[in-house]
Amino acid sequence: MFESYTDPNAFMEGTILLSPAHIASLIVTMVLIIFLYIFREQFIIKRYGRWLIFLSLLGSEVWLNYWYLATEMWDISYTLPFQLCSISLYLCMWMLLTKQNWSFEVAYFLGIGGALQAILTPELFYDFPHFRFIHFFIAHIAIILAVLYMIWVERRVIRIQSLWKAFGLLQIIALFVFFMNRLTGGNYMFLAKKPSSASLIDFLGPYPWYILSLEIVVLSLFFILYAPFLLLHRKKTTQKASQH
Repeated sequence: MFESYTDPNAFMEGTILLSPAHIASLIVTMVLIIFLYIFREQFIIKRYGRWLIFLSLLGSEVWLNYWYLATEMWDISYTLPFQLCSISLYLCMWMLLTKQNWSFEVAYFLGIGGALQAILTPELFYDFPHFRFIHFFIAHIAIILAVLYMIWVERRVIRIQSLWKAFGLLQIIALFVFFMNRLTGGNYMFLAKKPSSASLIDFLGPYPWYILSLEIVVLSLFFILYAPFLLLHRKKTTQKASQH
């Protein structure tokens, strides 16, 4: 998530999970994904698609920080970009700018895994049409579209080495964020304590043992995300073998 929503002055209306606005946002997400896939070969997508997604990512982050400052809600303990989806957002912007393969490999696992979970089960207390609701879904949808753009338009693929590369970098990020939590008093990536609202972490044991359980969950999710590329690789291998 983009922040842990611990600000006592925050405007909270309760969870928006499966509210009409949430369901509508899920439908919009699916429509945009299908649109990108159908028109992936079109000139306008190849020429301007990644820049539109890039501007969506950049604009959402600038917009969020302006709102923090304008509402005097900016606080070092929860508004720095150290949540996993915030890190993925910056990584996706770098990926779209440079088209570096390592950034795609890491963004695929961190971005798709984190943003998809965030959209399906949002830890969000602002309902539509509040700014935070709109920003939340724009940012997370753009992360998913950025990665899918690299797969469908740029023809990038994921290999087993990509999985371990992403998991290894995640450990480095988590270690850095752990110490940042100590310095700021924050709970970025939920490495200092469990989130205030109900979540999967509640089933993973007490602090700090749930962090180890979460590592297992993350690694399992990474293997699930790798599965489509494994099946595709095996299909191509079988086709080549049948031709000889």
